Amino acid sequence: MTRSRARAKALPDIRARAFLTAGIMLAVLVIWGKQVAAQSDDIIISHGYSFYGDLTYPADYTHFDYVNPDAPKGGEISFAALGTFDSMNPYSRKGRRGQLSWMMYESLLGDGPSGAAVPADTYGEGYGLLAERLEYPASKDWVIFYMRKEARFSDGTPVTAHDVLFSHNLLLEQGLPSYAAAVKKRIPKAEVLDDHTIKFYFTEDISRRSLIDQVGGVPVWSKKWFEDTGARLDESRMETSPGSGPYMIESVDINRRIVYKRNPDYWGNDLPFNVGRNNFDRIRIEYFGDDTSAFEGFKAGEYTFRTEGDSKKWATSYDFPRVAKGEVVKKELPDGTPPTPSGIVFNLGRDVLKDKRVRQAIALGFNFEWTNESLQYGLFKQRASFTQDTPLMATGVPEGDELAFLQSLGDILPSELLTEPAVMPHTSKADRLLDRRNLRTAMKMLDEAGWAVGSDGKRRDASGRPLRVTLLFNTASDGTLSGVIENFMSNLTAMGLDAVLEKVDPAQYTLRERDRDYDLVFDSYASFLGTGTGLMQRYGSEDAAVSLFNPAGLASPMVDAIIQASLQAQSSEEEQASLRALDRALRYEFFMIPVWYNDSYWLAYYDQYEHPEPLPPYALGQLDFWWFNADKAAALKAAGALR
Repeated sequence: MTRSRARAKALPDIRARAFLTAGIMLAVLVIWGKQVAAQSDDIIISHGYSFYGDLTYPADYTHFDYVNPDAPKGGEISFAALGTFDSMNPYSRKGRRGQLSWMMYESLLGDGPSGAAVPADTYGEGYGLLAERLEYPASKDWVIFYMRKEARFSDGTPVTAHDVLFSHNLLLEQGLPSYAAAVKKRIPKAEVLDDHTIKFYFTEDISRRSLIDQVGGVPVWSKKWFEDTGARLDESRMETSPGSGPYMIESVDINRRIVYKRNPDYWGNDLPFNVGRNNFDRIRIEYFGDDTSAFEGFKAGEYTFRTEGDSKKWATSYDFPRVAKGEVVKKELPDGTPPTPSGIVFNLGRDVLKDKRVRQAIALGFNFEWTNESLQYGLFKQRASFTQDTPLMATGVPEGDELAFLQSLGDILPSELLTEPAVMPHTSKADRLLDRRNLRTAMKMLDEAGWAVGSDGKRRDASGRPLRVTLLFNTASDGTLSGVIENFMSNLTAMGLDAVLEKVDPAQYTLRERDRDYDLVFDSYASFLGTGTGLMQRYGSEDAAVSLFNPAGLASPMVDAIIQASLQAQSSEEEQASLRALDRALRYEFFMIPVWYNDSYWLAYYDQYEHPEPLPPYALGQLDFWWFNADKAAALKAAGALR
């Protein structure tokens, strides 16, 4: 099944690392293995940033531990994208952005080409990329970034503090409204101190989480290019501003192909941050109308690396000759990140879905056990939590630190949250699609909610309005997912609902999803391993009406209170307790039917790529720290497996 991995730094969040907690009050000079800091009036000077002040890598680190510092440079890696694209501007709500169209841009504290955290073997740490060092007080009231004077955009112009300030302001003026509103409240002022030094000020009396890492993660664009061209950040366009990153656009063939090439003059090649990374000469993306055609393209060698998400294909379709000959590698690798909370999301703005009993009854139409055994070859586990299989997953009845945290919030919590076990997904029998026990329970709940069954078997309210729900579905999705959804909708019909499956093409799907034009949709939220202001954008009430990352439109005072209290946590233990409470509360609100998850990457690729052993826990890194084996590639071409 489709298994997208939404990371903690979602793109329109501008890669903000929403996972840092309460800070230290005194800076100490720590050398080997810790942050290099200078203490003067509690001013910290460092090569990187962690809210707690400790960094895994010292100032004189030579490379990240998980990379191969001797990885060869060269070759190409290629993969598939589904659907279409009509824009190379990923920062606008308009148009469908091309894959990786954000990868040319860097930030003060760097990240990976696909937005994954760097380094990938630690959590909650950032290291200077465009910034050589940063300076801030222990109070974190402000931060100064000292930039690398050698940094250059791909057109050869220097990257300066003026570009950073311009980019920051451009996001506030023309970026996503929910992002701009959140940032303006927290970052009232930014100023250029000189051409390579910039200072950000933070609002008094607010949590210091997700502030320094927020501004450190803003992509930096060329002020000159935007002013010369008159381009806007909120418009759909194919033209792109020059980036400062290791890759630049080589060619764009709309709806068919995008090719990125290594910038031969990339300024940062020799930085310790980049050693063993950015190893491919070219990254190519081939577009296909749907996953079936994409898989056939992979078998034919039209692209060379595939992350499989369809259990049926993984179980039954990788027996083609190139796999048997060893020309294509089929491999499972461990995935250390919490699974993306994917599932069937309820639009809480719809009147018919405001009653939790209706949502719970609809959820009983999903039979995970039958789906997994009959359609997914038993390859998945049932997801229950937004922090599945991590120490932040709520279990049983709250106790200890979590109970104390919840009790401190007062009457805003329903009493049952304190006395009942964390909500778990229902179980079903695997031998038949429609579990009659669950059907009876669902029918009773719908009766109690005022949706009675008429003589025609259809449910209506007292005014005669039918219980109608539509599920929006993207036709580019894999075939197995389509089967899962069709069977789910069949069960809803058996309950007496007027259940309508609306299959639309990718372009329509994108527009309707942005406008929240659906009752139900198969979508996802972001998992979390730490607290941060990004939680408000994803789960909070304030931006619920407009946030693209809150497809249910969840607006819960209880959830808001938990997030706000979590932002004030004074220790790691308090933070973890608050996030277990958040997981518990999100499950209680019941705005999504949890489905399945996989704790491994399913990979298939032509045998010309290699990767470090072991992989770091927080990234697969195929576009980041894998590399190309020229001898193996030559053997594949000699055998006729690749052109």
